[in-house]
Amino acid sequence: MNICPLCHGTELLAYHQDKKRDYRQCQTCQLVSVPPEFYLSAEEEKAEYDKHENHADDLGYQTFLNRTLEPLLSRVSTLAQGLDFGCGEGKALSLMAKARGYQIDNYDLYYANNPATLVRQYDFITLTEVIEHVSDAAGLLAQLDSLLKPKGILAVMTKRVQNQTAFASWHYKNDPTHINFYAEATFEWLAQHYGWRLEIIDKDVVFFYKEMYKVEKSNATP
Repeated sequence: MNICPLCHGTELLAYHQDKKRDYRQCQTCQLVSVPPEFYLSAEEEKAEYDKHENHADDLGYQTFLNRTLEPLLSRVSTLAQGLDFGCGEGKALSLMAKARGYQIDNYDLYYANNPATLVRQYDFITLTEVIEHVSDAAGLLAQLDSLLKPKGILAVMTKRVQNQTAFASWHYKNDPTHINFYAEATFEWLAQHYGWRLEIIDKDVVFFYKEMYKVEKSNATP
């Protein structure tokens, strides 16, 4: 049985097929996913990541990350504690934040696998070009929710699904480590599911505010 890796829905319809993989879309949350038989092994996945050259001193890469970092830091205090989940080998985002007076811990399955960072809560969490790599989407989002303090911010950077026509020629799907693709409707489903408030920041950046909407609503004057 086909099961959506995010909402565990069972109505997945064919969305696209290329020479290497099939892609299916969940009719509940609109996530487009690659079936498990096309997943890379851990060794193959790590080998792909080792090809990346995302150095902290690369000005182009800094500009790319700043599309997430700058709007995020404008919304949090320098006293706030953050986590860069899936920081990569260069840990660039935390170094950029540190230069501006912010403290961000790093976690990465392959390059900064420090379990101690996953047993506390944070005022904000960054997830830049990570969410599309993780097969257990439901498990990942539940974990991030547990790591985020009430009213905390989850900053997600990933390119979004637009439609089937655009998907057919979309270079983003061609990375063999990209297995889950999120649409704006998927993020809206996530916000409703967790009680988060969604803010669209950029074409590939969204912020979730944990429980913000529910807190504001409960405190509203009748």
